[in-house]
Amino acid sequence: MTLITLTTDFGERDGFVGIMKGVILSIFPQAQLIDLSHEVEPQNVRQAAYILQRAVPFFPAGSIHLTVVDPGVGTTRRPLAARLGEQFFVGPDNGVISLWLAQAEAQAAPVEIVHLDRPEYWRLPLSNTFHGRDLFAPVAAHLARGVPLQELGTPIANPVRLELPQPQRQGKVWKAVIVYVDCFGNLMTNLSAELLGEPLPQVRIRAGGYRVEGIVPSYGHRPAGSLVAVIDSDGFLEIAMVNGNAAHRLNLQEGDMVEVECL
Repeated sequence: MTLITLTTDFGERDGFVGIMKGVILSIFPQAQLIDLSHEVEPQNVRQAAYILQRAVPFFPAGSIHLTVVDPGVGTTRRPLAARLGEQFFVGPDNGVISLWLAQAEAQAAPVEIVHLDRPEYWRLPLSNTFHGRDLFAPVAAHLARGVPLQELGTPIANPVRLELPQPQRQGKVWKAVIVYVDCFGNLMTNLSAELLGEPLPQVRIRAGGYRVEGIVPSYGHRPAGSLVAVIDSDGFLEIAMVNGNAAHRLNLQEGDMVEVECL
């Protein structure tokens, strides 16, 4: 286990990400560090959870995913590390691993979670405001250099789980929720192509006071400025604006609802 991904809401301006990398490499110089994202909206744990859901499948078994989006830093929230299937996670116990935990349980894959309560694997003294530097980065480094998960903390069976919305069907209408808005302003929903059925039905989508007719194969199948619906690269319904920003056009954001009527 030498590959560590980093996901934070720190941004790139203040040096916090670089500091975490320095701590990791001071403990384990052979670590391979990969930035997933440092532009998670501040304190948006759900957004970080969806980023992990979409990114983690493309990493080799044994990768360690260090995620620090931590509005509870310095409080009684627990720090944790986990093995979920063949992937490892390090971060605060605030629900950020919820999607991967649910997937591992559904597949009857290995699940091991520990409360990080062994200070010998931390950087001391422990700050009340920067556990990314003093707790999570050191633990990820020790895990990467071969320290067994069980040595890093005490096993737990009750991690925090996010209450994540599920699409609801009412007759021919699906009520879906926007779960992520990417940097292009594309609106990614929680409605999967699998739920819509194969072949994909003809649909009429209502979102933000606008109507979108049908699902097209790609953005380029409609003229610039058009609102379109596509099935994204992870198999979920997405609303986009060709060469534009659907989130701005529709004035929608994470948590807003869209209706998908099957015709």
